[in-house]
Amino acid sequence: MITDLLSDLGLAKRRQLTSLLGLTLDGSRLEGVVLRRVNGSLTVQQTFGVALSLDPLMADAELVGQEIRNHLAATGVRERHCIVGLPLKWALTTHIDVPSLPEADVAGFLQIEAERGFPCDSTTLHVASSRCALGGGKQYALLAGIPNAHLTALEKALDAAKLKSVSFGLGIAALQGPKAANSNGVLALAIGETQVGLQITCGGGIAALRALEGTLDQEGGRRLLHADVVAREARITLGQLPAELREQVRRIRIFGPRDLAQQLADEAELRLEQMGVKVEVVAQYAPDQFSLSLPQGTAVSPALSLAAGQLAGEGAVLDFLPPRVTPWQQVTTRYSSGKLRLAGAVGGAALLLTTCLFGYQQWQLLRLQSQWNALAPRYKELQATQKEIRQFRPWYDESARGLTILKQLTLAFPESGVVSAKTVEIRDLNAVTCSGLATDYQALLKTLANLRTNRNISEVTLNTIRGKAPMQFTFNFHWNEGPE
Repeated sequence: MITDLLSDLGLAKRRQLTSLLGLTLDGSRLEGVVLRRVNGSLTVQQTFGVALSLDPLMADAELVGQEIRNHLAATGVRERHCIVGLPLKWALTTHIDVPSLPEADVAGFLQIEAERGFPCDSTTLHVASSRCALGGGKQYALLAGIPNAHLTALEKALDAAKLKSVSFGLGIAALQGPKAANSNGVLALAIGETQVGLQITCGGGIAALRALEGTLDQEGGRRLLHADVVAREARITLGQLPAELREQVRRIRIFGPRDLAQQLADEAELRLEQMGVKVEVVAQYAPDQFSLSLPQGTAVSPALSLAAGQLAGEGAVLDFLPPRVTPWQQVTTRYSSGKLRLAGAVGGAALLLTTCLFGYQQWQLLRLQSQWNALAPRYKELQATQKEIRQFRPWYDESARGLTILKQLTLAFPESGVVSAKTVEIRDLNAVTCSGLATDYQALLKTLANLRTNRNISEVTLNTIRGKAPMQFTFNFHWNEGPE
């Protein structure tokens, strides 16, 4: 097939890159490294780390691109091909048990489950997957989705910076690739600028992927790590895995600044010693980390791992780069192989017919435009009326939905007072966030279970839990109007 040939040629071209710029974005921090491949080895050309004053998601793409281009020029970076490590907090994840299916049917099954598992329309996300092998031909799949709007904004900024992106990946997945021989049963922790990334690899894939918020604070100009929170969240994540995968985890590998990584390693050994796991701080690359050798003693970084993996032909584990389809590829996909001659004849006839009907089409468009110009004032008037109706409809709602929500929430709490609410926020009379205190974890779980039994309540999610006695919690749920 012509499209297969073009795809192979594009892949070969990507693999022939001899130098690459690796970039990672974490909060406002942009770090980069330029790698060059020479005779089976990799050499580091430049490294840099800067703080961006503009948010790539909110600011104008041209301005963000200009700022990135200025930083590259200041550090002497001329490489234009880049691989980008996206912030882990951009990723939404869901997990799926994949039954024993023919390989050709797995992609369709994952697509259907993605529509159920994500809390938003899956068509607004660019979804990548990784599968872990279970016994009996079954698999455990991780689906990670990043909003298309984020990817589009970042692509525009990179284009404005005169950069050509070859892949969008995740830094922690490059630091601890699931396909490596030493990755089975590894819980990786990557200390970033504003959060700690968590990844569990086993069964040949990524079983869990999380961004642990609230684990890093700024105090006196330096970062303060809450190692106990990280250890607790790691235990919670392990507990959510199937037993077959959880029992495989025997090592914890920690990446990041030496002082914070060692602090986290000490806390992990203390909190998780009963699990019999081995904790290690990873500061340098192993000699056989990639198929291409790195200089001995090279410090570990997500940007370098992404670039080295791409130059070694491995590519990103979870690639979120939107596909770029050229007009030529569209044509060759539609008219490929032996159908090309017939398609040419059909295309010629269609072109002739289009030419004959073009004048008639233009006349219709002009007529419809004239009709629309006559209707436009009434349309604007109706739009204004609809806007007022949407604005004032809640004030005339006689169902007292807010009080009904509070009543059902109150009934879910135990009468003993072991679980109490401090704040309740109701947005748009359907999205509810509740924070409070609990002295009994089981009672808190029973409260959530009571909410889930209510037919008007869905998507009950325990967001955060901190402390022990009492423990602070926050959970969300969605109110659906209808009979109880």
